[in-house]
Amino acid sequence: MARAVAAHRSLGGRRGARGPRCRAQSGWESLTRSERAVAELVAEGLTNREIGMRLFISPHTVNSHLRNAFRKLDVSTRAGLAAAVSARRTRRAPA
Repeated sequence: MARAVAAHRSLGGRRGARGPRCRAQSGWESLTRSERAVAELVAEGLTNREIGMRLFISPHTVNSHLRNAFRKLDVSTRAGLAAAVSARRTRRAPA
């Protein structure tokens, strides 16, 4: 393995960061910026294709972000995700 790492390094490669991640494992704090953006657009009623066009990503990438957001927020449907986004907006709105 050391030889492979050295060969990779000689070609300009670097090993990625390792160690603990700072992001939470579940809940809103665990979502990436892209997952949050997709969740917000789902709450607006956009389809995966429309979200992809808006964010300049493929519908398959949108689907991947949705699956991750569903898992992290413990919801199983787009309607559930939209409800979670709406509830979060309500809690964050200034009184």
